[in-house]
Amino acid sequence: MGRKFFVGGNWKCNGTTDEVKKIVTTLNEAEVPSEDVVEVVVSPPFVFLTLVKGLLRSDFNIAAQNCWVRKGGAFTGEVSAEMLVNLGIPYVILGHSERRQLLREANDFVGDKVAYALSQGLKVIACVGETLEQRESGSTMDVVAAQTKAIADRISDWTNVVVAYEPVWAIGTGKVATPAQAQEVHCGLRKWLHANVSAEVAASTRIIYGGSVSGANCKELAAQPDVDGFLVGGASLKPEFVDIIKSATVKSSA
Repeated sequence: MGRKFFVGGNWKCNGTTDEVKKIVTTLNEAEVPSEDVVEVVVSPPFVFLTLVKGLLRSDFNIAAQNCWVRKGGAFTGEVSAEMLVNLGIPYVILGHSERRQLLREANDFVGDKVAYALSQGLKVIACVGETLEQRESGSTMDVVAAQTKAIADRISDWTNVVVAYEPVWAIGTGKVATPAQAQEVHCGLRKWLHANVSAEVAASTRIIYGGSVSGANCKELAAQPDVDGFLVGGASLKPEFVDIIKSATVKSSA
């Protein structure tokens, strides 16, 4: 069975109640491929999770943008995996480069987060990616392999993991990895999973691309054999997110 195309929309730290309602209305009215063809997940800020859950169409899912590394308690400002489960939120994004860079989340810490979230029944969008300096020094695969290894060392079941490759130099910059660059890293990650986890996990795990994905470039990226979808940032707040969802048909008609 093929890997179902996955399109995630990471709203990051954006939105007011009115703006969120408008985005949801646009999504609810959109004509998109069926759930058999594409899995769509949107990720609002914590404060809007319940609002969006109550308004969003039933064939789209919701992700939180982060959660705490273990059981809740005296951790001011944090949100635990158990709380997300309690709210009925099925997915969580972990290890996003903005958290790795700005909040110094290390590989092992992200690996611990992924393992704990999975243990509580959440599905995880686990992010990996290199900086511009790392790419220019030729260490891209070493970096993303180390980030992936920190997860692989802590989990045995990859069923509920989606890996998001997001080159840091392409996030919010307007620079996009070329389809060939994206395919090269996605293929490398799949080979790493094959060699270090199992052939089955390598074949079944979805590896999605993030980094200035837009309506203009999504079809060419989607046509790459190892690109299984997208984690979309800024464009997920705009109507063009619908066009990105529709790029799933590139795969289904291939």
